[in-house]
Amino acid sequence: MQITLDAVQVEGRRAPMLEATTLSVSSGECVLLAGEPGHGHTALALVATGRLAPYTGTVTLVEDDGSTTTSTAELRRVTAVVDVPGISEPDEALTVGDVVAEELSLAGRRSLPGDATRWLADHDLLDRRGERIDALHGAVRTALLSSLASERRDVRFVVLTLPDRHSGEPSGWWSVAESLASLGYGVLVECTRSSARDLGAELPPARGADALRAAPVEALRTRPEPAVLAPVGGGPEEEGVEETDPTRLFDREAPGRHQATGDAPGGAEPPAPAGAADPVVPVVPVVPVEPDAPAPGKETDR
Repeated sequence: MQITLDAVQVEGRRAPMLEATTLSVSSGECVLLAGEPGHGHTALALVATGRLAPYTGTVTLVEDDGSTTTSTAELRRVTAVVDVPGISEPDEALTVGDVVAEELSLAGRRSLPGDATRWLADHDLLDRRGERIDALHGAVRTALLSSLASERRDVRFVVLTLPDRHSGEPSGWWSVAESLASLGYGVLVECTRSSARDLGAELPPARGADALRAAPVEALRTRPEPAVLAPVGGGPEEEGVEETDPTRLFDREAPGRHQATGDAPGGAEPPAPAGAADPVVPVVPVVPVEPDAPAPGKETDR
């Protein structure tokens, strides 16, 4: 499955929110886009997922069987936008438990306090239940919210917008993104140019008044090796089984440092872990279908 944007542009009231953009992301790929903070990141995240209609250009979903559609309802069904500023980011005053309950509800699952508690326990985050979401370290926050997004059925693509606006090294949230790609999701990550350079991308600095609305540029594209999932009832002790869960891919003693289980996504050497992480079988993803397409320039829900 693939999403392609062909010369997509988004107009604002007085100036373009997003200049003409052409890109693609496929299932199992992790694509990093770099640009200065501004409307461009938000507009791109929304238009690529059918939550904002383009002023010009087309956004196309290519199904596994090769069929194509430009239906915004279908795009919304198979995508999730994670932590988009002012759109899908959780209220900073909410606790982690509140956020989990809310996201489970959006996924169409039971969301009583006990359900949120069980989800946190299953993902080794029960000790964070009473913390405010804005107190979480950047890598932990990204891992939590991306795992919750993957609870939504039919989701095949995840968009992470400016995870570097929170604390932590870029390698932390980038490892979370690559772990999602290794599970078969198409992952689009938007960040600043400085963060992209920290991850090894060679990008010149953006200058001038137009930098804030310039389209983010592709900085990195990787296709991590697929994760091998344990069979139902299997355990992590089984030989040859690699189990990946984004909420497990950080060091609890130093959350900014990525801690992989088994081989690092993409075959890279994992950083030396500070402690052991217990792998678990990733949950199966859920997104409700919204049948009505948005009017051009009007955003819809997340």
